[in-house]
Amino acid sequence: MSGPLHPLKNRLLASLAPEDYALVASQLSHVELEKGRLLCDPGDPIETAYFPHDCVISLMTLMENGAAIESATIGREGALGLMAAIAPRQSLSRAIVQIPGAASRIGVAALADAARRSPALRDLIDRHNEALFGHAVQSVACNALHPVESRFCRWLLSCRDRIDVDTVSLTQEFLADMLGVQRTTVTAVAGSLQAKGLIRYRRGVVDILDRAGIEAMACECYGVVRRGYERLLPISFD
Repeated sequence: MSGPLHPLKNRLLASLAPEDYALVASQLSHVELEKGRLLCDPGDPIETAYFPHDCVISLMTLMENGAAIESATIGREGALGLMAAIAPRQSLSRAIVQIPGAASRIGVAALADAARRSPALRDLIDRHNEALFGHAVQSVACNALHPVESRFCRWLLSCRDRIDVDTVSLTQEFLADMLGVQRTTVTAVAGSLQAKGLIRYRRGVVDILDRAGIEAMACECYGVVRRGYERLLPISFD
């Protein structure tokens, strides 16, 4: 299907002036991304950029033994593959759809052509790449230093900011991969948060019941990453 769906839902596209948006509009196409869809693996050439509207994409760092952990998430505040619009790039991470939904996509060759013609678009791409790098760097420290319960709360809030609903549909296995822990640990942490009245946890579904309580338990990284995006990009999570 040609033409983007509700481009204003993606805040990068919405921030472009009409003359800059016109440079990419005709090349954007709508796509529905199902949960678990693999968009790229490490070493794959980046040929397509995705602008989420209401889906969430996870960037996963992979180990040789098959272990993986999430290094960043991308939702409507950003895009996947923008770095390749500046120069050809290979993916450094596995990009997989964490929460299904709509996105607009564009070939990186067309995006690069638009960026060459638009200083504002080039600047937006540069600032987004800086924000995403900051997100990944913060995740390194978070995954190493903070307890699983705090990281789980941070992760829930990050998803909530990107989808605007209090119900997040994810399997126990997927949650374990995101947090780099065993599934039994996910069960224990979710059970603890449910006992505190913060969430309701059913098989494959997490309902956020008390956002303020979850914010109080989340590690500092939630606020650090959020403020980084808001400082560098023309967006607000509120």
